[in-house]
This record gives sequence, structure tokens and C-alpha cells, in this order.
Amino acid sequence: MFTGLVEEVGVVESVTGDGKACRMVIRAERVLEGVRIGDSIAVNGVCLTVTSHSDRHFSVDVMPETLNKTSLRQAKRGQSVNLERAMRLGDRFGGHIVSGHVDGTGTILSRHPHANAVLFRIGAEPDLLKYVVPRGSICLDGISLTVVDVDAESFSVSIIPHTLAHTNLRDKQIGDPVNLEADVIGKYVERLLAWRSEQPQQERRTGLTPEFLREHGFL
Repeated sequence: MFTGLVEEVGVVESVTGDGKACRMVIRAERVLEGVRIGDSIAVNGVCLTVTSHSDRHFSVDVMPETLNKTSLRQAKRGQSVNLERAMRLGDRFGGHIVSGHVDGTGTILSRHPHANAVLFRIGAEPDLLKYVVPRGSICLDGISLTVVDVDAESFSVSIIPHTLAHTNLRDKQIGDPVNLEADVIGKYVERLLAWRSEQPQQERRTGLTPEFLREHGFL
């Protein structure tokens, strides 16, 4: 689990593979402190497992499902990537609940100054936008952000100078893809409601009822 607070911006050193899967080597510093093989590191919001490491690099294997669903399929040497280690129990929870399981990708439609910030508008598919709400949380390339507004085809986020300076958003331009992970709470609520609607009426009667309490001697 992650918080969406990027620890550092790393650089892709190499990408090798057959187009269906790949191995990436990433240059980093801070996230390598105390790293062990098998640890999880979010790379542009994608939870990946460290398979080897040195003092300045770590490597990860990216499977076909991940390449199909994320912007990592377009990763190339020299590209900057947002990095965050999995949170430790007892750490401050400064962002929001981020699983590192990307829902899909969006596209930067515009970016322009707005007072002391930069306003980004991100285009996304309706199946993902249904989870996005104004002033709710969204994870964009591993960054925990607050949604400004939403319409039928896109949403906007406002980026403060600190975030712009310390994430790969400083390099992002119109047309670039970004990984998106919606707030996990909305997805679980939707799934629960859908499941309940699929069940026969008699099977939906679960939980505490007067009949249950009476049958077990509480009434």
C-alpha cells in the first residue's frame, strides 16, 4: 500500500523485452535506502517488485497485464518516473489510500498557469471517470491529488509549485499519457451494490433483523 506522496523522481536506465513483457532498470537514490529483493516500489503509480538492486539502481519485471493497462508500455531510456516505497505501519498518512493497481491511463489535454499553481486537464474513459468526484482523491502517475472538477470526458487537478518541482509532472506535456488509480472506496462500494442487486431477494436478507434477535434469545 502507498500514500501517493512521491519520494523522488528516478530515471529509466534500460527497458528490455519482447513487447509483451519487459525488464526495467531504474536509477534512484532515496528509495534504495534499506531496500531488499521482494520489496514493493511504486513506479509512476504502478506497484512493482524489486528483483535486484545496487547502490544506484533497482530492476523490476513488468508482466503483460501491467504493460497493457499502464503507460509503462511506452517507457524508454532516460524517462523520468515517480517513485514511492510501500508505506510502513505507523508512518504518517499524508496522501490517500493508494494500492498501486492502476485502473487505466488518461491523456493530458491541457496545462496552464493558475495563480501560483498549474491546472492540468486529463482526458479519461467514462468507465474510469465514474469514480472521479470533485474534491475527491485521484492518483495520477503515483501522485495523490485532489480533483477540481469533472465532466463527461475529463477532469482537472491543480498542481502546487512543490509538487510540480518534485515529480515528473514538470516534464509532462499535452498528449502525454498518465496512469490513473481511482479512490478504492468507490470501487468497492460499486461492487458490493452490484453484487447485492444480483442476488435473489431471500439471499439479500443478511445481517441483524428482529427475527434473528428473537430466534437467538435477544428479544
